[in-house]
Amino acid sequence: MVFKRRHLPSLGALATFEVAAKHLSFTLAGNELNVTQAAISQQIRGLEKALGTALFVRKHNSLELTSSGQAILTAVSSGLDRISEALNTFNSPEDAPVITCSGTNAASTYWLKPYMDRFSALHGGVRFVLLASDEDDTLRNFDEVDVSFICGNERCDVGETLHYLFPEIVEPVCGPDYFHRFGPFPGPAAIATAELLTLHQKHWSSEAIGWFPITWNDWFAANHVEGPTRLPRMVSNSYPILIEAAVAGQGFVLGWHHIVRSLVAEGRLVMPFNAPLRVDRGNYLKVNKASLGKPYVQEFIEFVLADVATMVKGDTSCSS
Repeated sequence: MVFKRRHLPSLGALATFEVAAKHLSFTLAGNELNVTQAAISQQIRGLEKALGTALFVRKHNSLELTSSGQAILTAVSSGLDRISEALNTFNSPEDAPVITCSGTNAASTYWLKPYMDRFSALHGGVRFVLLASDEDDTLRNFDEVDVSFICGNERCDVGETLHYLFPEIVEPVCGPDYFHRFGPFPGPAAIATAELLTLHQKHWSSEAIGWFPITWNDWFAANHVEGPTRLPRMVSNSYPILIEAAVAGQGFVLGWHHIVRSLVAEGRLVMPFNAPLRVDRGNYLKVNKASLGKPYVQEFIEFVLADVATMVKGDTSCSS
């Protein structure tokens, strides 16, 4: 087989770009990589020249990814992840402990994976497999899946254990840039004319859920406000896309507390007022009993539950 040589920029520059895009700051990227801000800026400019396109919109005190930058970030992150996974097959013994988890795309990205990262930092020999889907609810039933994050009015079946985590609570959130440009927003009525990022009905599969999904109209009705007066700026069946659009300052997204909490704590999203909608269902950690004898599975479950207990105790909006 003859392999075609790929004409690629420096892999080091691409890795630097990923860090800069993560922070949206050359200074913070320099701190992480232990180089100067000027060195990061020079590498990014060289990469932009090599690619023939701008990757960032440079503002006075901030950066934003261009559409080209976002597309390249997706490709670079995926490629580096695959390289890392391939290298791990050489560096990790085949019998290294593996914990397999499942959840929706958003819950896996913003809720489950941070727990995996923190647990891995404490237990370096543990590997994780994360199966994410908004359509295939049967993932939770796979024999290989040890722990699943699920939502609904669930009952414990034979061979399973369900741990209640927290209630289902949603509340509007937006990026700080959007808030500063168009705010303040003193209450629910103030966002009826705002840019609303909306989850498309195709996000929900009838096979994947057993409840009615929460919509903007539900939230407005619960707060005794007439619904939106304009068509949504963006509609997508991918909740992570809407979250990132909100972070980028493109409008409000209806934020599930457990998904947006860390982004609010980091200052990437803001809650301009207190108007949560709590519905009659909960979120659970489903455990495959057959997995409890596997190394580190019980420890991981206890790690998650202990953190959730602390979080809920300190979250008055969730405990009300």
